[in-house]
Amino acid sequence: MARHPGIFPTFFLSGFECSTFLWKDGRRRNLVAETGHDRHTAEDYRILGSLGIAVAREGIPWPLVDRGGACDFSMIDPCIAAMNASKITPIWDLCHYGYPDDLDPFSDGFTERFAQYCRACAEYVVPKLRGPHFFTPINEITFFSFCAGEWGWAAPYRCSREDRRRLLQALCRAAIAGVKAIREVDPQARMVHIDPLVNVVAPRERPDQEEAARYETYVDTFLAWDIICGREHPEFGGSPEILDIVGANVYSFGQMEYRESGPHAPLEPGDERILPLCDLLGTVWQRYRRPMIIGETSGLGHGRPDWLRDVMGESLAAVRRGMDLQGVCLFPAVDMPDWHTGEWVGNGICDVHEDGGELKRVPNQAYVDELRRWQKELNRVTSLDEDPFSDPVELQDVVDAAHRLDIRPDKDWA
Repeated sequence: MARHPGIFPTFFLSGFECSTFLWKDGRRRNLVAETGHDRHTAEDYRILGSLGIAVAREGIPWPLVDRGGACDFSMIDPCIAAMNASKITPIWDLCHYGYPDDLDPFSDGFTERFAQYCRACAEYVVPKLRGPHFFTPINEITFFSFCAGEWGWAAPYRCSREDRRRLLQALCRAAIAGVKAIREVDPQARMVHIDPLVNVVAPRERPDQEEAARYETYVDTFLAWDIICGREHPEFGGSPEILDIVGANVYSFGQMEYRESGPHAPLEPGDERILPLCDLLGTVWQRYRRPMIIGETSGLGHGRPDWLRDVMGESLAAVRRGMDLQGVCLFPAVDMPDWHTGEWVGNGICDVHEDGGELKRVPNQAYVDELRRWQKELNRVTSLDEDPFSDPVELQDVVDAAHRLDIRPDKDWA
């Protein structure tokens, strides 16, 4: 039998919302606290272990641990203890839209300070957790640059396309420096660079916007990855080895109709302009030829099981075409509040029920059942044993399932 060992111990991954941005009202947000993950850490990891998920995206909150360049990582000790107890491997997210108050992201000092922080992160976590070690230096550089550089939602509160471009370049420089600093501590450390995968189309009545929509889909979407891998701005020091693993985030609202200002309008299900997810993944694969994961994906409310079924069908169609898809991250593991309204989104593996001030975790059974169905279809574990690394995930099982099921790309996946 052909062997195709995977990078991660399980094909299904998950993660926890960990944004720490300065929001547009000037307040520092901490989504780890808002979701109760800081108070339910051990329980959250036990749930993942019981679901056969051995990899979780987890944040180290840069603005909370770094005070003037001096880092105190004690607040992540409960996470490390829970990971070790539940045999979960983290992908450490080192900057999730938030940076220390005393830094200007457009300054050279930002890059230097971020590299120092990344080195300190690696020095702290690598000895405490079994390898291999995975890091995402800066989460969603492209979306971060839109959110904080053009829309003014978060610090540094800029509102122009030029500032968005400048912020993206600054974040890429910092991410590249961060990778190099981490690998000074652990030369074998793997990187997962996460960004949304989108399809932007012009309004039907505005053919004059077709070029702008095309540019955002095929240029803006890839610019951060292009810089990190050295295709663009090679003077920043990027390379394919620094890009390493490409994490493409996939949501229904990633298929959008162009708007000249502010976020674009999501396409309605059934819109003929929607592209199959398999084709979007194919663009990433052809461009970089690097291992890939779906870095985040989730449906909403009662649509979560159907969403997972559609995404898995498209993922297996991609595998059947020869793409090196290493995993699918069901994100988040625990529901999260909408950034703008504060209402629970209904996108987690677990829903959150507020009860007497407690945020109780309640697995969404229909979603879990769909996950179980796919684990069995792919010959994947449904719960973790004492050593998830003892039998590395065999991706040949996934390849075989892709050919056996012969699922074809479908424009109606959204």
